[in-house]
Amino acid sequence: MYYQQLSDKEILDGFREGDADIIREYFYGYCRVGYNIFDQRYQLREKENLDFMSLAHQYALYLMEHDWKPLEDHSPNLSLRTWLINGFRYVVLDALKWYKKEYGSITFEDYLRSFDVTSDLRLQFNRMVEDICDHASLDREERWLITMMLLKGFKGKEIAAELGMTPSAVSQKYNKLKERIIIPYFKKNFDMDLDMPEVMDERGMVFAEVMEAPSLGTGSMTKSMINLFKESVMEQKRTTPEFITELQPNEIFVFGSNLKGMHGGGAAYIAYRKFGAIMGQGVGLQGQSYGIPTMQGGVETIRPYVDEFIQFAKEHPELTFLVTRIGCGIAGFTDEEIAPLFEGAHEVENIVLPEGW
Repeated sequence: MYYQQLSDKEILDGFREGDADIIREYFYGYCRVGYNIFDQRYQLREKENLDFMSLAHQYALYLMEHDWKPLEDHSPNLSLRTWLINGFRYVVLDALKWYKKEYGSITFEDYLRSFDVTSDLRLQFNRMVEDICDHASLDREERWLITMMLLKGFKGKEIAAELGMTPSAVSQKYNKLKERIIIPYFKKNFDMDLDMPEVMDERGMVFAEVMEAPSLGTGSMTKSMINLFKESVMEQKRTTPEFITELQPNEIFVFGSNLKGMHGGGAAYIAYRKFGAIMGQGVGLQGQSYGIPTMQGGVETIRPYVDEFIQFAKEHPELTFLVTRIGCGIAGFTDEEIAPLFEGAHEVENIVLPEGW
């Protein structure tokens, strides 16, 4: 078939020109490959709204908003096919994050399994692991453990037998290395969002951490101390939960949108499906949601809409606005870029911001 002869550049040109045959053959064809791979791992077909066309359309909307440039900027060591499928993986993981009732959390090990998309991607991953072993502050045993676990594919039981340790001891040692060295490295160099905790509100997370801390085990905390701690945490300013599945009558779900009001993915899709967002409306109050456009350019193009939102919240003290991490999903910005835009919201009592903002 003719389209099988096209170069990566010709494929990208076809995407931009809206060539239906090229888009069908390559964009949806590559996404279909990725969907089949990820479906084996996450059982996507069994989950509502995680069908192939919904996820592929969401990815297409994002790429069209950016004139397909994210595909043009792919690593020279990777093919367009690999790069496109890897980008589709982020769409899948973002959708799974919102599908919390059946899914819960995504672990580092889940990401490792998703790296087996192609041999090129696995090769890139292996090189990063080797780089960790070459440059991180590791002793000989730690370096050997990482190599055996991540490159050679050995199980904890097998490594334990080799080292003369218990499997539990190997697991503890690996988990410490993972938190101290491996995950920070991949966050910095592989552009991966690994912060997907189990569903729990802020008070529950803080209290659980205190209860589990070695220096404050439950045996050393009296009932009155626990109650005092609970009260002090509850007095702290509320933060937006990681997942929002229902709202009180006076609560408004604040999400990142696009100017065209195409609520096709992430928080925008949740707003449309559950909280009254209107397809075709990109800005302002709609049902129990409020849209702030984030996909029209750089950070400074978002600021006027954030200022407008803060003023709106001040004028409606009877409502409570739960701000999600707008712009930090499909739009591609970081918390450090978006959070300063909400500095003026800190003193507005009916605006609830994400943790750390």
